[in-house]
Amino acid sequence: MTTVPHTRDEAEREARATLSEVAERAGVSISTVSKVLNGRSGVSLDTRNRVTSILQDRQYNRRNTASPIAPLLELVCTALDSAWMVEILVGVERIARESGLSLVVTGMKDRGKPSGSWIEGVLQRKPAGVILVISDISEGNQHQLRSHGIPFVMVDPEGDPAPDVPSIGSANWMGGFMATRHLIELGHRDIAFLAGPQFFLAATARMSGYRAALAGAGIPERPELVGPFGEFSEPAGRQVALRMLERDDRPTAIFAASDMQALGAYAAARDLGISIPDELSVVGYDDLQVTRFAGPPLTTVHQPMTEMAEEATRLVLRLREEPALKSTRLELATSLVVRGSTAAPAPAADSAPGPQRASVSVHD
Repeated sequence: MTTVPHTRDEAEREARATLSEVAERAGVSISTVSKVLNGRSGVSLDTRNRVTSILQDRQYNRRNTASPIAPLLELVCTALDSAWMVEILVGVERIARESGLSLVVTGMKDRGKPSGSWIEGVLQRKPAGVILVISDISEGNQHQLRSHGIPFVMVDPEGDPAPDVPSIGSANWMGGFMATRHLIELGHRDIAFLAGPQFFLAATARMSGYRAALAGAGIPERPELVGPFGEFSEPAGRQVALRMLERDDRPTAIFAASDMQALGAYAAARDLGISIPDELSVVGYDDLQVTRFAGPPLTTVHQPMTEMAEEATRLVLRLREEPALKSTRLELATSLVVRGSTAAPAPAADSAPGPQRASVSVHD
């Protein structure tokens, strides 16, 4: 039989006893355990993780420590200056405003290796919910948020999150397939692919879609036209595209795993005097606002980033009201947006091998 404390004093004595047990097992003071529970600074990352692990093992739950939830949402993210993140921010802010909530943004430097320091500020502010645009969330951080009654949702997670981690993503494999099929239907056979980060699930899914489209059309993959894994950035795209376009048997089309890499391919084509789309077709991925004003406007896969952010915000607010909600994984559809950067390949008789330097430029 479980004995339930009947008074506040008895509950507090039981909580103190539990804290003492946790502190003893972790080899720290009770005040250190309290700091971890309340998200305060002054505790090393190793100690914080050790205490959190013991709290989870002991199934410790805070008692009689309810505090008011602040009328705000928190967005934890990286690369605040990127066009991609701006569209996420627009979506989160729109739903927060409609719900009468303010928005706090916590930025970090590295999406791939996020520090654990963000959790301290979140626990101190006690927001109504947290939207995470980071690579992953540790079990310790999950426990801290849940023990404080703060729901969270991940947007476009880097890997495959655990089943109990709410997340919003998009159909990356289908996006990669549609982009490559579009080029095949135009008549291209030598189609290069500029890959994204190796351990980013979205990037590998786009590559799988590219390969499936080639295989479905009976087109052998040319390994030398599959770019090495790299960043979703213009410099990375330019570097790899230059190497491919300088080949005597250069590709007639490039599918880039991100719009920024595609703009890098534009720069490489400009450097080599290769005309887009007359001599080279380019397809990007994301449909960032800037691509509509590129010269020529970029054909790309529309990833509904603003809608993903909106759905993540709606979901975190719903979890606020329904903590036991089961269906917390959602994948939004992608679509192909055809603009001016793709066309049928030039007839073989009209094109000389290798780059045509200083003769043609990217259309403005």
